[in-house]
Formats: sequence, C-alpha cells, structure tokens
Amino acid sequence: MAKEMSTKYDPSQVEPGRYQKWVEAGLFKPNADKNAHPYSVVIPPPNVTGKLHLGHAWDTTLQDLIIRQKRMQGFDTLWLPGMDHAGIATQAKVEARLAEDGISRYDLGREKFVDKVWEWKGEYADIIHNQWAKLGLSLDYDRERFTLDEGLSKAVRKVFVSLYKKGLIYRGEYIINWDPKARTALSDIEVIHKDDKGAFYHVKYPFADGTTFNGKDYIEIATTRPETMMGDVAVAVHPDDERYKDIVGKTLVLPLQGRHIPIIADQYVDPEFGTGMVKITPAHDPNDFEVGNRHNLERINTMNEDATMNANAGKYEGLDRFEARKAIVKDLEDQGYMLRIEPIVHSVGHSERTGVQVEARLSTQWFVKMKPLAEAALANQKTDDRVDFVPGRFENTFTQWMENVHDWVISRQLWWGHQIPAWYNKQTGETYVGEEAPSDIENWEQDTDVLDTWFSSALWPFSTMGWPDEKAPDFERYFPTNTLVTGYDIIFFWVSRMIFQSLEFTGRRPFKHVLIHGLIRDEQGRKMSKSLGNGIDPMDVIDKYGTDALRWFLTNGSTPGQDIRFSYTKMDSAWNFINKIWNASRFVIMNLADDTKPVLPPKSEWQLADKWILNRLNQTVAEVTRLFDNFEFGEADRALYNFIWNDLCDWYIEMAKENLYGDNAKLKANTQNILCYVLDQTLRLMHPIMPFVTEEIWLSMPHDGQSLVTAAYPVFKEELVDEDADRQMSVLIELIKAVRNTRAEVNAPMSSAIDLLIKTKDEDVKAMLEANKDYLDRFCHPKELQISADVTAPKLAMTSVITGAEVYIPLGDLIDLKEEIARLQKEETKLVAEVTRAQKKLGNERFVANAPAEVVNAEKEKLADYQAKLDATKERIATLAKEA
Repeated sequence: MAKEMSTKYDPSQVEPGRYQKWVEAGLFKPNADKNAHPYSVVIPPPNVTGKLHLGHAWDTTLQDLIIRQKRMQGFDTLWLPGMDHAGIATQAKVEARLAEDGISRYDLGREKFVDKVWEWKGEYADIIHNQWAKLGLSLDYDRERFTLDEGLSKAVRKVFVSLYKKGLIYRGEYIINWDPKARTALSDIEVIHKDDKGAFYHVKYPFADGTTFNGKDYIEIATTRPETMMGDVAVAVHPDDERYKDIVGKTLVLPLQGRHIPIIADQYVDPEFGTGMVKITPAHDPNDFEVGNRHNLERINTMNEDATMNANAGKYEGLDRFEARKAIVKDLEDQGYMLRIEPIVHSVGHSERTGVQVEARLSTQWFVKMKPLAEAALANQKTDDRVDFVPGRFENTFTQWMENVHDWVISRQLWWGHQIPAWYNKQTGETYVGEEAPSDIENWEQDTDVLDTWFSSALWPFSTMGWPDEKAPDFERYFPTNTLVTGYDIIFFWVSRMIFQSLEFTGRRPFKHVLIHGLIRDEQGRKMSKSLGNGIDPMDVIDKYGTDALRWFLTNGSTPGQDIRFSYTKMDSAWNFINKIWNASRFVIMNLADDTKPVLPPKSEWQLADKWILNRLNQTVAEVTRLFDNFEFGEADRALYNFIWNDLCDWYIEMAKENLYGDNAKLKANTQNILCYVLDQTLRLMHPIMPFVTEEIWLSMPHDGQSLVTAAYPVFKEELVDEDADRQMSVLIELIKAVRNTRAEVNAPMSSAIDLLIKTKDEDVKAMLEANKDYLDRFCHPKELQISADVTAPKLAMTSVITGAEVYIPLGDLIDLKEEIARLQKEETKLVAEVTRAQKKLGNERFVANAPAEVVNAEKEKLADYQAKLDATKERIATLAKEA
C-alpha cells in the first residue's frame, strides 16, 4: 500500500494541496492526442462583483462532472475559464466603496476611477480563483479570459462595426429605461417589477375656450405620475369612442402651467379603461412616445439624469421627482384642480442593480435592430445545427422571447466597460464608426458611453477561442462548444444573445446542448437573499463537510430545470455516504495482498457472489453512462449510491469475508483481485463527482501511478453480463432478508440458532441454495437447515414467501397463529396490489405497444413472480386457518 488510511474520513486531511498538484501536473489541459474527439465547455463567466455563491457552486460542479467524465473517456477536453467585467454591477460596487470615504467617481475622473475598478477586479478575481480551486474545478487556466481582455475587446469592436455597417446597429432618440442612481440606460430585462403603494390622482383639465362637456367646463384625467405633468402635450381618446367625438380637436389648459394642449384621437387608447381619456407625455412614457410620433407632437423632457426636475418643470426645477410629486399634488389641491386621490398598489419597474425606481426617459442611445437576428435564430432551430435545450420545455422560453423581442438598447452611461467605437467630429458633427480610432484623432471625440455587459458576454463561446481570427487553433478545434450549463433565469439575458450573435458571426450555433438548472433555495423553499438572511456561503459548507460532500449534495438533488433546497441534514447524509465509501475502501485495501492487482481471475473460477457483483457493476456502468449522457446526474447518483451502499458494502464485502478469512488460498486470492477490481472501477465511476476522496483512496491502491483525473472511465463489458447470477443472488438476498426480518419480529438475535426450513420445487433455486450454504450459515445462523421440495410446514412457524421458495422458521411457543395469519394477510394485501398494478400496466395497449420489449418482458416476469408469491401466501393462510 502506498499509504495507510485513517479510520475515519476527514476532508481536512484529504483535500488540501491535492488541487495544486493536479494543476502543476497539467492534468486539466486538452489531450495531446489530436485523434481524440474534441469536447469543449466554456464557463459562464462569474461577475467580478463579489464571491461565488451556492448557485455558482452548483453550476460549475455540473460542468466539472461533464468535463471530468469526458476527459476520462478519452475526449480531447477543454474547459475554458474566465470572468465578466459586469459593467453596471461592478461600477456600482466600486462607487459604493468609494462613497464610504465620501468620494464619488466624478471626484476622481474617468481614468482614475477605472483604475480603481481594475484594482477591485484584481482583488475579486483572486478570491474567485481560490474558490474555483476549493471546488475542485478542472479548468485550463492557461486559456483563462476576461471580457475586457484585448482579444475580446477586438471581437467586440468587430461585431459592433459589422452590425452598424449592415444597418443592424443604429443611434436614435427613444424612450428607454433609465436608472437615475447609476445614471445609465437599462434594457427591459434589467428591470424588475415590484408592487409599490401609489395612487390615481384625478385631475381637472379645463377647456381653453370655455367649452362645457357633460355640464362641466373640464375633463377628468387620472394619472399615477403627476410629477410628469409638466411634459404633457396632448390628451387622447379612441377614434371610435362615441362619447368624445365632439371634443376631438378642442384645446385644454395644462393645470399649473397654463400651456394649451389638444385633444387627439389615437388607436392606442383603451376606451374601456377608466374614463377612456389619457394624457400624452412623449418624453416620459414609451406608449406616449409612439403616439407623439404619429401625431408629430413635441417631446418635453422634464427630468435630469438623476431624476431631479429640470427647467422644463418650471417652479419645480431642482426638486427630486418624489418631492416634486408632493409639491405638484399640493398645488393641484390648493388651486382646485384635484378632484380626488385614489390609493392603489401597482407594479413599478426597479433597477436590477441599484434597486431604485426606474424612469422611462427620452434619451439618445445606441440600439441593435433585433428582428432579423431573432428570425435567423428561430429559423436555425429547425435545422440540424439547432441548439438542444435540456429540458426541452425551455426552448419555448427562448422561442417566446425571440418572437416578441424589442430592439436592444446597448449603450450604457458608465465608465467601466467597452467604450463604444464611435467618434464624433468636433467641427462637423459627423459620426465615424470603426474598429480603430480615426487617424486625425485630435479632430474627433469618442462616444463616452460603454456597451451593455451582455453585448460582450454574447460573444463568449467564440471570442474566447480566438475569433475573429477564424484560423485560431482553438476556434478551429473547439468551436462550436458542446454543452453550456446555466440557470433558467438568464435564458433571456445571455443564452438567447449568444445564439443569435454566434449565428450572425460564425454561421454556427454556439453550443450543441444547453443544460438548464434551477435555483438553490433554503429548506423552506425560499430564494436565498441578503434581505432574508438565508444565504449560504459554499466555502463555509466546504470547511465543515469537505468539497466532495458538497458536490455530492449538489449533484444528488440535480434534476434538469428544477430547483433544489439546501439542507444541512442532506449535507450530513452526504458526508456519511463518503465515510461509508472510505471505510469500505479501507477494509478492501487492508485485505489485499502485496501482489493483488485490479485484474479479474479466470471466469471459470468465479463464485455466484463474484458473478453477481461484476454483473451489478456492469449494469451500473451502463446506467450511469446513459444518465450522464442525458444530464440526469441526480439519477446517476442514485444508481451509484444503490450499487455502493447496497450491493457492494451490504452484500458483496460481507460475503467476501468468507473467503478472505477462510483457509482456501486460491479463493482468497481470487476474492482479493475481484474486490480490487470492483473498487478500482467504482472509484473511476465516482471520480467526476467526488474527485478528492477518490484520488486519495486511489493512491492507497495498486495502480500504475496515473492520476484518476486521466484514468480511463469504465465501459460496459459484454463478458460481465450474467442475468442468471443476478436472479439467483436476488433469491439468496431475499431469503436472507426474510430470515432477518423474522428474527427482528420475534426478537431472536443472530447469536441464537434457529431451524430454517426451505421448501422449493425449483431445481435451480435448490441447487443455488445448496451451493451457497456457507452464506446461509453466516447470515442466517441456522441450527438445522433443510432445503427440499418435500418440506412439511410446521404448524407453529413463521412463514415467508420468496421467489421460487417458501421459508419456514419454527419458533414453537413464540408463535401466535392468529398473529401469524394477520401478518400473512397484510403481506397478501401488498401482493394483491402489486399483481393488480402489473396487470393494469400490461393491460394498457399503449404501454405494450410503445415500451421497449425488455421493459415489457420485465413487467411480465414481475407479474408472474408476484402471482406465484400471492398463491403461496394464500395457501399458507388457508393451512394455518384450519389449525388455529
């Protein structure tokens, strides 16, 4: 043995230093064999805004499972790491830090402020690197990228210029979402809607010429935003609304200001909502903006960038928007314009990053024309180069967004990010857009805005590979990538944009599969958040339980598309399972000889238990491989758990002790080799999930010195298939369990010998039991053992009906016949339910017609088995009833 294993699994003794050895050995680099099939994954780049949370841990663990398994399967694997500059989010963090010292970005100026942000990036990039290492992520750090790298910046400039020249990027004055705290534009999906308390303010708008309508010299307008009234330029009604046809074209007086505004007719107005009359404020509402365009109305912006009122607001200039609301409402009341105030709760947009209420603001911005790009992405989903969403239902989310997409506002009024590659001539006002600055730069001024973070992130799968150099080795070899892993909450933000940008610039999909997972919630199902104080730091969990335990929990609860709930109880179970693996491995390793190798002895020398465990191992290899290929990691974990805990630990290792502690040297050596082989293969299967503990155990075993990181992954082997051994062992295990259950019911410990009578007419079952009497002696401890078709059931005996046999344990006065009959009747009820279920399933024509033949045949075998057990149970009940 290379190393003595401790008596208890201790992650603090197993994990430290291991990761650095893997990195230094270059084990995470692509395969040098270029005949190997490439398989690539790019990490969803975490923002350099802070530390990784549990969601990051889940997301990256799933990627690591995929890439580690593919690496072991011989693929030329690349898992490319990187981080995102996260424009508005990072700038907000740095500004908040500066504010603690009473400094604003304007005090520093753009260049020095950006230097501060780079300092922040360096600090948090180091933290993220340490967290990646602690999580055991097998990343190729030599290829690490950052969204503000020069290479990625070059890609961003090329994309911008190309789209601009094709007419797909344009600059225009539009109503956009505005964050008055960050003083920047936001895209629609950066706005979160929350219910806020507000009011409908019902205001009189008098006729300018003294017209009366319904006996009044004014009309009634309801608004939730009186602070925008100074920007009103019209009142609109629906052209088909008969109530107002006589006043269209009349002029109203704008309260508090006295400006005259017309009554117009426009299809936008809903005649069924409220009074059917709405005020039109083109500079402060997106729908009003469109109405204004149709009617050639003036756009009057009444707010500054910080949401204070400007000169167009008249006497309210300089007031914060909410202070202006209070002042305007008071003046409306004092001057007799306010009819009533109706409290409401309504949905209001807030900035995702700063949390402040968003303003709809007239602004000149850069936009991407989305319709042609979205149509191309939707069309591609009907081709062989489509992106497969897992689960498939999330393609509907993608499709719906693409079908209803708006033009994308891509300019941000920030200092941190990719500065827009557009220059304006200081003399002529001419606009120049190019990948490089104009040659006579002194006559030009670059646009001060930066691009939306998602603009550069959308290029991530190919810009990180060396594009726009289409001859770049990594781009030629590893693009398109194979699998993207991400949460369902950023399908709009990121996944969709990567797809249409990749199709536009490479002509290919960015990835074959996109595996969508959910969110990690607390034990009560709540989303983790600072406000609830229920966030969990993954590094704290690792400190307590170890990385492998966290990775096991994250994969064990992983169903594509579904949320999972974090629980310390589940973490305890995860650690306990690893401890089980540790102790089982320690037992195996302690009982190996110096010359033991993970090589199987000749098949002719295998015993039933050997054939069975190798068949079960083989089934597990096939099942886990299939489930990994389908991204069903939770189900793969369950298959591994059942094999390791139940088959290997509970049964085979216990049975192996007969030979390990016996006198037959040949059987002992065979058992040692088989145990070594099974443990070897099991560690390989488990390594992608639990890399640290499996490597530690591996180092204590006979092997060729190779790391498990690059060891070959197990494959299904036809020569290990043995369905007969599986059936026979199932009977043996069922019998042992039946005897154990009977002992437990009558409180007869294993130390007390009992008579064991087994009645079977099945010659194969009889032969199997005869050949495995040693196991029956060890696990059942019979004083007398009979195995025969002629066994007579004693009157005072506990009865168990198993596949192919009936088991009687005479316990004399310990048996109450009425209680035994009642117990068997409960068993009869269970068996009737199973028979009924199987009959219904097989009676379902759709199941029989559509299910694979092996599934239908397995169900038929179950039915026959349940029916035989039911018949035998009924017969035994009838016999006991006569004697009771």
